[in-house]
Amino acid sequence: MSVVAFTNEKPTSTSVGYTGAVVTVLIWATWILATRHSVATQLGTIDIGLIRYGIPALVLAPVWLKTGLLPKRVPLGLLVTMIAGAGAVFFQLTTSAIHSTPASAAGILLGGSMPLATAVIGVIVFRERPDVMRVFGLAAIVAGVAILLVRSLAGATLPWSSFVLLPMGAILWASYTHAFRRSGLTAVQASALIAVWSFLIHIALAIVFGTSIASAPLGEIGLQVLSQGVLSGLAATVAYGLAVHALGGTQAAAFTAITPVLATIGGGMLLGEEIGIAEIAAAIITGLGVALSTGIASRR
Repeated sequence: MSVVAFTNEKPTSTSVGYTGAVVTVLIWATWILATRHSVATQLGTIDIGLIRYGIPALVLAPVWLKTGLLPKRVPLGLLVTMIAGAGAVFFQLTTSAIHSTPASAAGILLGGSMPLATAVIGVIVFRERPDVMRVFGLAAIVAGVAILLVRSLAGATLPWSSFVLLPMGAILWASYTHAFRRSGLTAVQASALIAVWSFLIHIALAIVFGTSIASAPLGEIGLQVLSQGVLSGLAATVAYGLAVHALGGTQAAAFTAITPVLATIGGGMLLGEEIGIAEIAAAIITGLGVALSTGIASRR
């Protein structure tokens, strides 16, 4: 009976994981485009952060009220890592960088670096052993980022901060990925705690530095409410949590490398950004890297 139960549950779990991963990357590509678009508005990073975390904090209030702001069964170090890695610190770091980085490059530097950082942490800290095909996939991701770096150095098209802040954001997210998997929290519980703590941090930032939400056009606020609060802050965080639970941290994070391809296409079609051969090549190579990084071509 136990064997039958296992074989019946495994495909369902895997299907949920793949679905969660695909939903996540689709939303993240939209998030990069919406964040990049906000440069042309009066909304600053603190304003957008209030929207991103305020909505899920409100919607998921019954969850974090039940677990408590400091769940006793979750080590404080893991909780802090999760909040920093997927919450306020990650958001302020990456949003500031995206404001000065084209969507195509932001997708590569952030989405491409996430699976690489997650894999490196898994190998060094948790002694994970990726097989040969996954190593090839990670190497392809590195190649994609390298193409963008060479292109930037040759034409001085990107600020140095893009190559520092976005990979740092990827490391934060990778840390969150591994911390969440070991926290014992469900995807919804983790999303609720990250949202409420990040919202509180942004309230403190707004008190110190001010906010311009009240004077922003309703149309711009509505766009950010949908893309940041509902999709990125709520749906994507829960979807990614489901993917991590079902697939494991390293494999779930590998899907984020699809983001560069979508962000590059979206940047050209929706934001009118100029896309050259280097950007297209970097996005394609990085996207191919994710296919190998997920283990799709592995024997086991």
